[in-house]
Amino acid sequence: MNEIAKSAVDTLFWIDIYRGLSVTFAHIFKEPATINYPFEKGPLSPRFRGEHALRRYPSGEERCIACKLCEAICPAQAITIEAEERSDGSRRTTRYDIDMTKCIYCGFCQEACPVDAIVESIRNGGVQGPNFEYSTEWREELLYNKEKLLNNGDQWEPEIALNIEADHLYR
Repeated sequence: MNEIAKSAVDTLFWIDIYRGLSVTFAHIFKEPATINYPFEKGPLSPRFRGEHALRRYPSGEERCIACKLCEAICPAQAITIEAEERSDGSRRTTRYDIDMTKCIYCGFCQEACPVDAIVESIRNGGVQGPNFEYSTEWREELLYNKEKLLNNGDQWEPEIALNIEADHLYR
């Protein structure tokens, strides 16, 4: 009985070895599933949430009307807005800060904005904005103020407009 058990164990052992080697050899000649990251970028979804930006109207006036809906809806409390009333009665922001170390990229700020002033989808056709990886040497570089957000919007407005146009059916 001992010899039959030993023979069965040896047979099962060699069968398992053969199965394992066949899987290994099958995968050796396949295309690798990984990419050479710093030099190659993977595909991005059309709904990718990238770097934040504040937009302007074609006339050059900033879109933000200081309704503070984005500040109220932000679950991470990453947005800080201060506003004042202008001489014509409209409200505009004097301070618009986003702490990117707190931001969870949920997109609620973009969804809540009634005038599409704040967006976080700076990409078009695989071309990302200047800050795609979000790695910095200093924490202060991740504290976005109004000027930096408006500069992002000015720089990437054509791509932002294309993304909003492409996504209008889902908004």
